[in-house]
Amino acid sequence: MPQPILYVAITNHGYGHTTRTCSVVAEIQKQCPEALIILVTTASRSLLEAYIKGDFIHRPIALDIGVVQGDSLTMDKAATLDKLKQIRDRHKSIIAAEVNFIRQNRVNLVLADIPPLAAPIAKAAGVPGWMMSNFGWDFIYRPWGGEFVEMADWIGAQFSQCDHLFRLPFHDVMSAFPQITDVGLTGGDPSFALAELRQQFHLTAPIERTALLTFGGLGVDQVPVSNLQRFPDWQFITFDRQIADAPNLVRIADRQYRPVDFMPLCSRVISKPGYSTFAEACRVGVPVISITRDDFAEAPVLIQGIQDHAAHRILTPEEFFKSDWSFLEEPMQPPRIAEPLAKDGNQAIAQAVVSYLT
Repeated sequence: MPQPILYVAITNHGYGHTTRTCSVVAEIQKQCPEALIILVTTASRSLLEAYIKGDFIHRPIALDIGVVQGDSLTMDKAATLDKLKQIRDRHKSIIAAEVNFIRQNRVNLVLADIPPLAAPIAKAAGVPGWMMSNFGWDFIYRPWGGEFVEMADWIGAQFSQCDHLFRLPFHDVMSAFPQITDVGLTGGDPSFALAELRQQFHLTAPIERTALLTFGGLGVDQVPVSNLQRFPDWQFITFDRQIADAPNLVRIADRQYRPVDFMPLCSRVISKPGYSTFAEACRVGVPVISITRDDFAEAPVLIQGIQDHAAHRILTPEEFFKSDWSFLEEPMQPPRIAEPLAKDGNQAIAQAVVSYLT
């Protein structure tokens, strides 16, 4: 039997799409070690390798843009629209190049999260085109109005060519997709001994006074570090380079580690709305403190999901950036829904992929 070959396209936006897709790819490799994985993304190889331990081919091609951002909360809509137009204007040549690559490399299946062009690429190449996500870019762009409405319509037309969508929790309706299967939470699992992490990074505070500050791959400017020093008996862990130093801030720079590896050592994750952070926190069982966002359509859906399914506190930007952080000492709100979310998204998607490939 010929070697199964999987083409995985990941949206050119932030870290969350990359980490959740790589968690699924890692499970595919576990179930089917002989599969050849081609990752089509501009994400760094070090980020990919933090989640995928097996071999893969990295094809650093951008099939979409997502949203142009200065940091994890600041968007440049004009630059986003300009780059979207460039991709739409070039979409035929982009599709032709990837179809040629897929045919030359005898790819059996396309899995995407969630570049719109992946669907017509798969269709033109004559292989199934599957996708996984909790939202489509048409959902993000449409509320911005103006020319973004036309762009959202064009993106919806691309999504309509998808053969099968695996819809993740905390999702939009995603009505552009003709065939949908709902799955459980995806994400990475902690992979280091907690005692080893405590010793290596001098984590001496108890779990109840340890918090993870994580704001996605781009981080957030102007985190009020003076508030960290108001809680000298706490320790704060971060991967964000933008946050200024503080005596009780532990910065993780080694790229083999991921936020999820430190979540079991924390009593809370302090974050902006992001599927992958929320999903991994729910999988580990650590409460979430999140800032709201009014300018990104996915954010209210995610906030509602975390209120339903996790211990939480929801903060306005003013409460985060301008208060004294007394919320750290206040109790968490319980989840509104007692029944926990399924956590089998990695396995469900991987099993479907492996069943098709083999």
